Amino acid sequence: MFKKISTPNAPAAIGPYSQAVQAGNTLYISGQIPLDPATGEMAGSTIEVQAEQVFKNLGAILTEAGMTFENVVKATVLLADIGDFAAVNAIYGKYLCGAVLPARAAFAVKDLPKGALVEIEMIAVAE
Repeated sequence: MFKKISTPNAPAAIGPYSQAVQAGNTLYISGQIPLDPATGEMAGSTIEVQAEQVFKNLGAILTEAGMTFENVVKATVLLADIGDFAAVNAIYGKYLCGAVLPARAAFAVKDLPKGALVEIEMIAVAE
């Protein structure tokens, strides 16, 4: 059984997809870019500000599903510039710092939606 997870505390989907879908005890969170859910505008112009907003958005979706960052088992990080890897990694480490860290992949991509500098998707599992 699939359940759509949606919260006004994260940006609304900008296409034909859900913020997240829960299948059993597994939550699949769509890639989040640094849109401020209150304004629909890009949050800041630096990688640090944008990464923080992405994690706020991810956290809001996890909360809506009754989970936290400790439930995350896999993350995929997409960067407009691989040179931003260290800055994003530092912010990532503030949110994902449990005893068992999630598996992760990070890629540099040509472009991200709306000119974002970073996009992150996650998979989480309820205990």
